[in-house]
Amino acid sequence: MKRQLLLSYYGDDFTGSADVLESLSFKGVATALFLEAPSLKEVIDFRLKNKRISADGKVKAFGVAGISRSLTPAQMDSVLPAIFKKISRIPTQYFHYKICSTFDSSPQVGNIGHAVTLALRYFKASYIPLVVGIPLLNRFCVFGNLFGRANETTYRLDRHPTMAKHPITPMNESDLRVHLSKQTATPVSLLDVLSLEDANSSAVHYKKLQKRGGYILFDVLENRHLNAIGKLIDTNVTKNLQLLVGSSAIEYALCNQWQKTGRIKKPVQNKLTKPAQRYLIAAGSCSPRTAEQIKHGLSIGYSPVRINCRKLIIDQALEIESCVDACIKILEKNKVPLLFSALGPDDPAIAEARTFYGEAKQDQLVGQFLGNAQGKIIKEIIDRTGKLRLSVAGGDTSGYVTKALGIYALEVLIPIAPGAPLCLAHAKNNRYDGLEISLKGGQNGDKYFFDQVAKGNSKSEK
Repeated sequence: MKRQLLLSYYGDDFTGSADVLESLSFKGVATALFLEAPSLKEVIDFRLKNKRISADGKVKAFGVAGISRSLTPAQMDSVLPAIFKKISRIPTQYFHYKICSTFDSSPQVGNIGHAVTLALRYFKASYIPLVVGIPLLNRFCVFGNLFGRANETTYRLDRHPTMAKHPITPMNESDLRVHLSKQTATPVSLLDVLSLEDANSSAVHYKKLQKRGGYILFDVLENRHLNAIGKLIDTNVTKNLQLLVGSSAIEYALCNQWQKTGRIKKPVQNKLTKPAQRYLIAAGSCSPRTAEQIKHGLSIGYSPVRINCRKLIIDQALEIESCVDACIKILEKNKVPLLFSALGPDDPAIAEARTFYGEAKQDQLVGQFLGNAQGKIIKEIIDRTGKLRLSVAGGDTSGYVTKALGIYALEVLIPIAPGAPLCLAHAKNNRYDGLEISLKGGQNGDKYFFDQVAKGNSKSEK
């Protein structure tokens, strides 16, 4: 490969990986998101279907959608090294270990510090820029503390109504330096919001922190801070591949800098596509935002198909067949099936499902069980009735669905909501190749999101 790609990345969950795909593609960096680590030849030979993103179909960056956010350190040890090794063989200027903007992690599950320690074996770095805050997604980092906005109110993350009560990785510490110190012995320095206000002093401070080594956490309160961060990172980068850690704020910061220097050009964007002729929604998230989206979908005529967790556990095949039949009957009436297992974090079905598993891993096992079932349901529906437009809510659920459909890569079609674009699937089986699919995190999009995907429009009637 004669040319060096701009960036490669590994996303610690599927929907977060799609978030980076979107931010790069719509900023002018043609990107493919692979579901498994590709070979050098696969990256060279890959061609995008959406010519608005790349006229010749060639990519300038690529990512790998992962699941490390749901893995224990021991599981990371068995999964991540082979992936990192394969990615490291493809020449890029930057490698980004992509994490959620809510910093979902703990020492036991999704351990960011441990994952980065593994990455350092293949992406050598004496210092590691860490950028988490991203105003576009209502995430802000101020004096090292992470904040998130929900329902018109901005909360410190350890008091956030969703993240403080997360079933697997509850956020009980908003200071990211303290939170990360429980996952790694690598020191964490801070370049705070006051330092970023002055370009000259921030450059001097950044160089001092580079020499100190370890993580360099950047505050982000406004978009202009991302612009300053992008310039600091890119103008001070070493000749060797640079390891980066953070949310899609990394891509916004770097792409803004690359556009200013003329390294990339913003592509012509198409924000519309045709309305879906046939449409299916699968909601695996139990977040309040997804519950709101489900309720709105039902209020405009979508037909509910609730997965009965108890029945699924007792006889999986029977409950899957029941859900498949129900969805197909709805589609035959030219209506939209809305497949879900829980309506928000307080749904009694969640507690009922937990009772079937041991205490230590019950939430993780329930999520895996339901995600796998939804993947099987969707595959069976498409196999029997043909292609349709698909929305999947929930990071883990998205992973199981794409795996069930044999999708090996994704590219963006149009934006819908920040961090949750409508994508085109690449699959070796023509039954799924070219499938229009939206993969969103539980908290992405407003209550009209499912309707926006149906209409192929980022702004539906409200």
